[in-house]
Amino acid sequence: MKILIAEDEFSLQQSIAIYLEKQGNVCEVASDFNEASYKVSLYDYDIVILDLNLLTGSGIDILKQLKKEQDANTAVIIISANNSLDDKLKGLDLGADDYLTKPFHLAELNSRVKAILRRQKFGGGTIVVFNEIKIDTDGHLVTVGEKVIVLTKKEYDLLLFFVTNKNRVLSKEIIAEHLWGDNSDLIDNFDFIYVHVNNLRKKLTKEGAKYIKTAYGSGYKFIDD
Repeated sequence: MKILIAEDEFSLQQSIAIYLEKQGNVCEVASDFNEASYKVSLYDYDIVILDLNLLTGSGIDILKQLKKEQDANTAVIIISANNSLDDKLKGLDLGADDYLTKPFHLAELNSRVKAILRRQKFGGGTIVVFNEIKIDTDGHLVTVGEKVIVLTKKEYDLLLFFVTNKNRVLSKEIIAEHLWGDNSDLIDNFDFIYVHVNNLRKKLTKEGAKYIKTAYGSGYKFIDD
């Protein structure tokens, strides 16, 4: 998933980013209110991990901005040193999906992240099925029919992104942003997207590759043939 970590305590921010990236996520960071507000207005995220007490502003205002500007697919996990019941209720009432009090174990945060992923993307389970394609998101295992398909990390991420956004045209810019996060801004062209898509098509064989359609001039679309 693509995750924004809005946390002004640098050591905690980096610890969360490193830990969640090791779990296969793409993480971006914001160190104050202004940076967080700018990023949520510019980019789409699967989850925003949000500190309530950001430098230069309140995380509550970021939460309000997210719920006003973004669709319901952006989940929010509030992290705060304040254990007040009123703060928890306020955050949840405004649309936050979870609330975690500092200090917390990174493994617990990761469990909350995975729980949201299962609810939002996979209908509460860990197996994603599209016709003959089956993706085990816990084991990162892909099968087409009865055949196990060996994918690179980027190919796996790309396939999962396609399947969970089926019937939507995904531009090359959106794909690059999802797979590479902030680093996508440094890319001069998106020829490498074509390479990854082409490699994925070859590995999926004819049975699976037929669902990846080229939207000429726009990007790609994953649809039932």
